[in-house]
Order: sequence, then structure tokens, then C-alpha cells
Amino acid sequence: MKLSARNQLKGTITSIKVGTVNSIVTLGIGGGNIVTSTISNNAVEELGLKIGMEAYAIIKATSVMIGIDDD
Repeated sequence: MKLSARNQLKGTITSIKVGTVNSIVTLGIGGGNIVTSTISNNAVEELGLKIGMEAYAIIKATSVMIGIDDD
């Protein structure tokens, strides 16, 4: 798989919560860190996603925001 997106995080699917239209897929990327993604139920089915399989979180963003706690 070759993509132009540079933010590709390899991990293992730890959960898939299926909703009416979309599913929330959780990917463990190591060190206790997780990434979650909301994708269509059709995408879950077409990709054959299952808990325990390896997958990539591919992040393509046009902006990154920074926040701080109020003092």
C-alpha cells in the first residue's frame, strides 16, 4: 500500500463497535496508545475488519490545533 499521507500508524484492531450506520474502530498502536476512527459499516465489511488483525490508521489533516488547560 502506497499513500501520499505521511501520518500512517500501524497497529492492531482492539474493538469494533457497530452502530446503525457507522462503526467505531479502535486501533492499539503500542505503548498503551490507541486511535479510534468512525467509518461506515460498509467499509468495515468491505475491508473484512476483525478484532486482532493488523491495520493502519491513516491521518490526513489540513490543520492541527493546539490547546492548553485554563489556569
